[in-house]
Amino acid sequence: MKIKLKIKNREVNKVPIHTEFIKLDALLKLASVCQTGGEAKNVIQDGLVFVNDSVCLQRGKKIYPGDIVKYNGEKFTVTLSGEV
Repeated sequence: MKIKLKIKNREVNKVPIHTEFIKLDALLKLASVCQTGGEAKNVIQDGLVFVNDSVCLQRGKKIYPGDIVKYNGEKFTVTLSGEV
């Protein structure tokens, strides 16, 4: 018996920034997936956030344009403000 799985390509949400980088906890707040810094800190420390397909436990991790962050089934990529 063969089982076929279809995996949908999830849309990547773009988060524009005006600086060279953004810290991971600030990105989660900017992307509106965490309401407070405390909530962002907790989900990061609980190992629920991935940066470029690796679990990241550093809330101050610098995220640069092109990096991909995954949390709670959503994907985010940082872009420089003005990029499409």
